[in-house]
Amino acid sequence: MASPPADILPSTMFLSEVEDEQTGKLMQTISLSRSPLALLSFAANRFTGAAAAYFQEQNDLGSVDWRMLFILAQQPGITAARASETIVVDKGSVSRCLHRLAKRKLAFAGELHANGRSRGWHLTESGRDMHNAILHVALEKQQQLLHGFAPAEVEQLCTLIQRFLDNLEAVETGADDRG
Repeated sequence: MASPPADILPSTMFLSEVEDEQTGKLMQTISLSRSPLALLSFAANRFTGAAAAYFQEQNDLGSVDWRMLFILAQQPGITAARASETIVVDKGSVSRCLHRLAKRKLAFAGELHANGRSRGWHLTESGRDMHNAILHVALEKQQQLLHGFAPAEVEQLCTLIQRFLDNLEAVETGADDRG
């Protein structure tokens, strides 16, 4: 049997053997401790859940709400469609969120864009104040989550996750530049 190309990771490194409780036979399945995909998914879900609970309790904001505050601070004038792509949340959720933020006077819709259909969204002064309060907490929580990491490790982690995201985009689009 031919060995896989050098840049292809062996599947066995991501598997564990477990006993099938009905048959008693050993079977292979994804290792929950050695699969980066499982670990990344677990970490993202736990982080989002914990952050959502905190911001809901402290600021009456849902998870999409606080992410939108960050996006509106980062990219003033962003459209709902572009925000949806950026934070990877469906357009309906983003639209409902923007209307909640507008109702609370944290954000407002700008003028119609040239296409006549979409508007850019912006933070109000109250929205910027809310963003700044949340930013302080987010940075504090980030420090806690990265406790014990060296700056070079954080940079490497960001590089690895970005490479993962680039590969994910290729998987989503069906592109494969490996070969």
